[in-house]
Amino acid sequence: MKVDVVMPKMGESIQEGKILQWLKKEGDKVERDEILLEISTDKVDTEVPSPNAGVIGKILFAEGDTVEVGTIIAQIETDVNAAASADTVAPAPQPAAQPAAQPAPTPAPAPVAEKAPEPVREEAPAPAAPPAPAAGGGAQSGGVDVVMPKMGESIQEGKVLQWLKKVGDKVERDEVLLEISTDKVDTEVPSPIAGTITEILANEGDTVEVGTVIARIGSGAAPTASAPAPQPAAVPQPVAQPAASAAPVSVAPAAASTNGTHIPAPVSGSTPPQRASGKRFYSPLVRTVAQDKQVSLEELDALNGSGLEGRVTKDDLLNYLEQRTSGKAVPAPAPVAQPVPAAQPAPAAQPAQSAPAAAKPAAPSATKEQLQAKFGDRADVVAMDHVRTLIAEHMVFSKRTSAHVTSVGEADVTGIVRAREKYKKDFEKREGVKLTFTPFFAAAVVEAVRQFMDVNVSVDGKFIIKHRRINLGMATALENGNLIVPVIKEADALNITGLARSVSDLSTRARSKKLSPDEIQGGTVTVTNVGTFGTLFGTPVINQPQTAIFGIGAIQKRAVVKEVDGNDLIVARHMVYMSITYDHRVIDGMLAGQCLAAICKSLESMNEQTVRL
Repeated sequence: MKVDVVMPKMGESIQEGKILQWLKKEGDKVERDEILLEISTDKVDTEVPSPNAGVIGKILFAEGDTVEVGTIIAQIETDVNAAASADTVAPAPQPAAQPAAQPAPTPAPAPVAEKAPEPVREEAPAPAAPPAPAAGGGAQSGGVDVVMPKMGESIQEGKVLQWLKKVGDKVERDEVLLEISTDKVDTEVPSPIAGTITEILANEGDTVEVGTVIARIGSGAAPTASAPAPQPAAVPQPVAQPAASAAPVSVAPAAASTNGTHIPAPVSGSTPPQRASGKRFYSPLVRTVAQDKQVSLEELDALNGSGLEGRVTKDDLLNYLEQRTSGKAVPAPAPVAQPVPAAQPAPAAQPAQSAPAAAKPAAPSATKEQLQAKFGDRADVVAMDHVRTLIAEHMVFSKRTSAHVTSVGEADVTGIVRAREKYKKDFEKREGVKLTFTPFFAAAVVEAVRQFMDVNVSVDGKFIIKHRRINLGMATALENGNLIVPVIKEADALNITGLARSVSDLSTRARSKKLSPDEIQGGTVTVTNVGTFGTLFGTPVINQPQTAIFGIGAIQKRAVVKEVDGNDLIVARHMVYMSITYDHRVIDGMLAGQCLAAICKSLESMNEQTVRL
């Protein structure tokens, strides 16, 4: 099976990229996520990873070429045996209209006659011409493949939420085709070219791997005859996948099995999932699911992974959880599984031990219809949308992971209020964005964290990661009531003006679904402005894997006591409560209190004379 590598879309305004360097050449074997090449856009240089493991069959553009977003730049042959025939099949597009012409070049490469003709002849009888250009990138047919984009370093798949266009619709370049969802963010996929949608290959609700073709766009009218032609080409893809998943079955003859399907045996243990165990690596997604479903490291180690080098994938873990919940998992360790199967019913007491763990996921809940019947006209039952479900899981996971403690301080921000009032009109005219209070608070937080960098940490198992730069997350409320946290990368390098521009840009694009998942990842601390809604202060939930989140309360004019020339006076001042919620596993009260006091001191030092915009 061939997998296309496309020029990725690296930002909303990015329409092309320049190939700086190929790190692999044709014929090289590559692993999934191994770096293939380096590209450059007008905003950033970056690396393009391999969407699949296999052999590089063709490289379609050379170093120095500037290529439009969405254009196929290379092809990877996932079947290593078929990779040798790819070079012979590649020149075939010219005589592709004549099926008999393909056996002609077979006097020397005999293996091609064994493997290549079978799939080619199935497609060749009637619509042989369309598949051939598709292998070459669709350039000859004037069409372009729309692929599931790679939306972040750890993102390997996306779910199609909604198609906004249908087959036959005309679309303009950058017009939104569909909405997709990953485990981090919902986003929109724009059209790489102007044209007509000729095929839609993924249905709403389908979960599709990164790099997979989900639609095709032609430059002219949609030919009805060519629409079903690529579908046979798509059939080998799902056929090949079960073959890969079947491999673990033959690898595990010693483990217990039912009806020929291997069922992993639960292993007792309480060690939380970690990044690595021995030679095995667990991805962040697998660890998150495991922690959420209370799967121990010992259980993960016992699973037979279907991924690269036996790595446990999300599907492996979900299949295991399904078996565990249904009670079909065989609760016997490997040494017990070797005797005669009759010995398996003997330890029947052990399933009862695994039942309490399975009871939590099994116990939920009635269906929507049942709940509506229960409450009748007294309530409306509404299902959580995808983002709200992720938020709920993330919040519960955070509460279960971190030992939350909150400290509250108070600051006099009268100087900030006066400075903003004085400069806001000139600032908006000069910068094109409004000057809100948030950048002042963000600057104070960054300054305090810079002084106490032990707050700028995260936790992985029993290890503390001390981050050298401050990436500031900004909790942002969306119009649909959900919450998202875009990240200002290297916020410690920005002044108040730079922070104001970043806050405005990220919040605007968050509300219009223009953020990429990379822009909501990598935060080291987070700020949430609960005062926007009039709240005096709050105790927010830590944004994992961070260990601190700062709350900004409402600014209120209050009567406070100030000492002036040795006399206590009651004066009206603009006051605000600041809070820090921290993970007591790694941050103690003294450190949190010192950081909070530094924030309040920084806020009180800002005024019309000291603020530099």
